[in-house]
Amino acid sequence: MNSFTDLELRPRIQQTLTGLGLSVPTPVQAEAVPILMGGRDCVIQSPTGSGKTLAFLIPLAEKLRGHQNRDPRALIVTPTRELATQIGAVLTQLDPQLRQALVFGGVGYGNQINKLRTADVIIGCPGRLVDLSKRGSALLGGVEYLVLDEADEMLDAGFAKDVEEITDRTNKRTTDQRRQTVLASATMPDWVAKMARKHLVNPEHVAVAPNPESDLEHGLVSVPRAQKVAVLSQLLKQSASTIVFHRTKHGAKKLAHDLTALGHRTAELQGNLSQASRDRAIASFRRRETTVLVATNVAARGIDVVDVNLVVNYELPDTAQWLTHRVGRTARNGAKGRALTFLSEDDAEKWRKLRRLGAPELRFVDAQHLLSTGAMKYVEARPERLNDRAPQLRHHQGPARVRTPGRPFAPRSGRA
Repeated sequence: MNSFTDLELRPRIQQTLTGLGLSVPTPVQAEAVPILMGGRDCVIQSPTGSGKTLAFLIPLAEKLRGHQNRDPRALIVTPTRELATQIGAVLTQLDPQLRQALVFGGVGYGNQINKLRTADVIIGCPGRLVDLSKRGSALLGGVEYLVLDEADEMLDAGFAKDVEEITDRTNKRTTDQRRQTVLASATMPDWVAKMARKHLVNPEHVAVAPNPESDLEHGLVSVPRAQKVAVLSQLLKQSASTIVFHRTKHGAKKLAHDLTALGHRTAELQGNLSQASRDRAIASFRRRETTVLVATNVAARGIDVVDVNLVVNYELPDTAQWLTHRVGRTARNGAKGRALTFLSEDDAEKWRKLRRLGAPELRFVDAQHLLSTGAMKYVEARPERLNDRAPQLRHHQGPARVRTPGRPFAPRSGRA
């Protein structure tokens, strides 16, 4: 498939794609859409930002062909509320006649139950889906099209048992009623592969490798822990749109507060926020009302924000996969992007562990040169000697003397 016009799509969907400026499919769309349009099951393995959401939504919209007064006919299971909301927004653009029920925790049951009564498509997270299914509110027996999206993250989040139960509650494939199933995942751990073998019938496999010519610059920045906020503040002045990842919800909240106090238009995205607050944070960042989004891993996968110039790993993630997903928020769909991973004096062993788990080999960036010129200049340094090699921040370049709210000025010393 070289163009979406090669497909026999309904005029409404074809017009929508044209209106969105989508004429040439991405590699994963070019492979997966014809397979799914043909009614086959499919396993999609592709990196973040590759376009797989549209790859399974176009066939879904064609299969359902508008609203019908019957039980829900399609189910999309996702690991996060934000991803569910995003998928719903894309589906609304493709076919606004399809009625949706977005189902996830953190909000009341009433509106979700009302939506389920007339929904053609259910999009939701495993925990709430199991709950509503047991209550008899989410009727899954008539599902004809099932999508398990970001399956590896659902495993990481501990949703494996719930996903198994949800899948078992959908209709089984028979000669007279055939449930089509899509399993999408960036990686294929054992549980995901087992799910594919158990619940998909003779699936086609679509595997799209990351673009080796990606316009991503990614380097390590050695920063004394006492100066991390100050250095980050300087970096943010060089970027129009930045996502900063913290490891904990409390840490993300505090960092967002500190950056706001330093004059940065900052929003936070973490699990302790209400759904309404999370939606507002993403919306303000998309509209550029805020230029910095401080987030936990909740934003590392599935949140599609265009033109993110910079990703900063303020704190190291727990796994190499999370590092990949975080960095995948920038340099998307051919755009240029930059990622910087902070290492402080107590991070050497954590970084070595990530490397053993598959994190990429990264070079250190000259912090002084980066802060003064905005350019990535690489230097020779090794993480096992981090305590000895942390670049010193000179007074005339500012960051070492930027005050972190609630903290005294960090004293300078000859060593980090």
